[in-house]
Amino acid sequence: MEELRKKLEEDMADVNWNDIKPHAQRDAVIVVNETLNLLDVGVAIAQDDKKAVEHWITEQLISKPSNQQLSDWNIDQTQLFKTLIVQPFVLVQSV
Repeated sequence: MEELRKKLEEDMADVNWNDIKPHAQRDAVIVVNETLNLLDVGVAIAQDDKKAVEHWITEQLISKPSNQQLSDWNIDQTQLFKTLIVQPFVLVQSV
């Protein structure tokens, strides 16, 4: 698990909405609440930790972007996000 965590941590990046937009168009973006550690969520998804992921979904701590969020991000395309790719998803968190 430590090796996975290290690899995912190396893959984390800050990117703007324009770079994320194509992934949103293929419905692959997952918004991670700021109260969660993006790396922890990525590790849980990569390891198929259903219990943790279902808990976060139930608590609305991770979700697909809402239409309002997509609209806001399309208006301000310079907004930065902390991102982590966990195939086939792109996890995003506001910076």
